[in-house]
Amino acid sequence: MPQSLIFILLLSLLNFFNGSLFAQEKIPSKKEIIILANQASEYRKAGNFEKSLVKSRLALHYATIINDNSLIASCYNTIAANYNELSEFDKAIFFYKKGLLYVAKTNNDTLKYKLNNNLGNMYSFDKTQYNKGINYYKKSLIYSNKLADTSQIVFTKLNITWAYFDIGHFDKGYPFLKYINTYHKKFGDDSTIVILYMLNAMYHAHMGENLKATSFFENAIKIGTIKNLDSDISLVCQEYSKFLLKQKQYKKAYENLTLYHKITDEIYNEEALLKASKEGINLELDEYKRGIDRIETQYKTKQHLLVEEHSRNKKISIIIIILLIFVIILFYFYSQNTRLKQKNKLNSIRNEIQQNIINASIDGQEIERKKIATFLHDNISALLSSAGLHLTVFTLQNQPVPEEIKKTKAILEEAHDKVRDLSHELIPVLLVRFGLFFALDDLCEKSSNSAIHFEYESLIDTKTRYNEEFEMKIYFIITELLNNIIKHSQATLSKIRITEIDSQLFIQVSDNGKGFHTEDPTLLEGFGLNQIRARIEKMKGEFFIDSMLHSGTIISIEVPVKK
Repeated sequence: MPQSLIFILLLSLLNFFNGSLFAQEKIPSKKEIIILANQASEYRKAGNFEKSLVKSRLALHYATIINDNSLIASCYNTIAANYNELSEFDKAIFFYKKGLLYVAKTNNDTLKYKLNNNLGNMYSFDKTQYNKGINYYKKSLIYSNKLADTSQIVFTKLNITWAYFDIGHFDKGYPFLKYINTYHKKFGDDSTIVILYMLNAMYHAHMGENLKATSFFENAIKIGTIKNLDSDISLVCQEYSKFLLKQKQYKKAYENLTLYHKITDEIYNEEALLKASKEGINLELDEYKRGIDRIETQYKTKQHLLVEEHSRNKKISIIIIILLIFVIILFYFYSQNTRLKQKNKLNSIRNEIQQNIINASIDGQEIERKKIATFLHDNISALLSSAGLHLTVFTLQNQPVPEEIKKTKAILEEAHDKVRDLSHELIPVLLVRFGLFFALDDLCEKSSNSAIHFEYESLIDTKTRYNEEFEMKIYFIITELLNNIIKHSQATLSKIRITEIDSQLFIQVSDNGKGFHTEDPTLLEGFGLNQIRARIEKMKGEFFIDSMLHSGTIISIEVPVKK
């Protein structure tokens, strides 16, 4: 059984005992408890963490007694926020997670958004735990979408983009950046505009678009200076100096790095003063807590003496019942956990077998395609050419030539052309002779017509050659994607972009068509996208789909190169 569940059961038991011991305590109304919780929140915003913690813990005590899960979660959120301000991050994370346990039992989507977003912020301070932070941000994004709060959606996607870019996953962060660029003007604020400019600069720097990157960096610093956003400027200067250093602009890089250190030192000095102040507050808070604990102990002792005789037998019976329930729950969760592990293992094996079947089928098709094309070119085509040659010699030696011989020669030439065309369709000549990039350029040109235009862009030298089998797989994957666009998307423009970075081939196929729901498994199967995903995974690559109704589709592929 999970430790968190055991902790909740023990906490419930203690709460029951507290309920018995404090039976004579006067419980405030829910409205009064909410006022108390709001006061705690106001004290925290004002920087009076001592009073905020006392008030929030008292509100938590009463909220637990009336069993209001939403109010309990709100109190835990305030307590965690106080510890965050006091730089006690482990405690803050603990209480935020406690709040999540209680808010999960409610329909309070606003509070679910806040708690998940706060946890995302906590984990994003540590680059080793960025994945946790991103997961919590994505959970908060689900609730902001439910609330239809566009400003929060923009803000959360900004955090996700920043987290992805910080760990170098620009391809994963770009779809979020694209959304922010579209909606920030309407729903963003001055604080995030500096960070947004910085993220655009980082993305363009990653893509090698240095002029655009420089423009975004300098505009970010300019806006931050006008708005007096020193903390944001320091971050921009740090990233800008890294970019300039790569461009070998050492003087300008040094200037920005110097500005970063200057601003950081000023912020650090302010935080040092604040920390010294907080340490004094903490000493006073500890003394105040000890005083409260002494009073509470005396009160509990008196109450216990009053109710001990009346409640002893009742408590013993309840303890036995709770222990029995606890053992039953423990056994139930243990058995369920075992079954779940077995089920997951079985599903994993099934999925692996299914993937192997799909990949074997596709590999077989490619091998047969190559065999047939080779047979047609090397045997049938050669035989037809030989027959045509004999007929030519015959017609030269025998004049006049019978009409039947002329027709036979024309039929042989037509058959030879059709066999050649079929052979080229099975395996394009350009792919075999000149490589993947010539073949793709030719494919886009041939597929374009008055209804749809395919735009091809590659940052790789067209003379670059890879492993023959690798080139065939990539070519036919892209061919299948283009066929899907022609058949289903109703698009007028499609773009194919290819680049290679650190022996990784990045392919992006986008269109301005009608889009589709990526959660619908029937559509993915109908478009053959699941088969494409299986082929990419077999090549140890990654496959991403970003599509919405009426907003087009972007398919991204990342696969290691076989030289």
